[in-house]
Amino acid sequence: MARSRASDYDDKRRSILDRSAELFSEHGYDRASMSRIAEACGVSKANLYHYYKDKDELLFDVIRCHLAELIEVVEAADDAAAPPRKRLRGMVAALLEAYRDADAQHNVQINSLRLLPKDRQAELKAMERELVTLFAEAMAGVAPQLKGTAMLKPVTMSLFGMLNWHYLWFRAGGAFSRADYAELVTTLISDGTRRLTAAAPAEAPGHAAPKRPETEVMP
Repeated sequence: MARSRASDYDDKRRSILDRSAELFSEHGYDRASMSRIAEACGVSKANLYHYYKDKDELLFDVIRCHLAELIEVVEAADDAAAPPRKRLRGMVAALLEAYRDADAQHNVQINSLRLLPKDRQAELKAMERELVTLFAEAMAGVAPQLKGTAMLKPVTMSLFGMLNWHYLWFRAGGAFSRADYAELVTTLISDGTRRLTAAAPAEAPGHAAPKRPETEVMP
């Protein structure tokens, strides 16, 4: 007979994920052993294996749950009927709010996803692309001249560059709030894209064009 789940199974599992994310972020994935994770979570090693069979599965679930939550909140904030700038602003604000208290999970996603087996990486990268696609569609509303062109992806990834690394300098309770930053990023993107065309940016006088990499580096 299969062992039934405890009534608090999901709560304990979430607690394990959150504490594991903190350990992976602070000490690195390689240094956070299952024994160390179990001790930090206040459970026995045997009990930890009841939830996760190995560390790879635990890392995968930390990132998967984080990405699923990001997609969920951004989809909920996406109002396709709103004016383009307002639509983008709402999505940017929702993503920044979802990052609140999730610095560890975000750091693990950025730095440790590559350590997983290729098939697990592929599943998570598909979720990342889903999130990028949501913003690309909103970006096309702000800059309709870029819709369907090769320029839309670099512009969208530039938006993520501003959002994904804010945790390195942003401090809650400071003079600049998350809402302020959402407005700043939206203004930079919406105003900056007005001068862009479907063609690549013109080469500055006296500067040679950089050699193009042989492989695509953006997800």
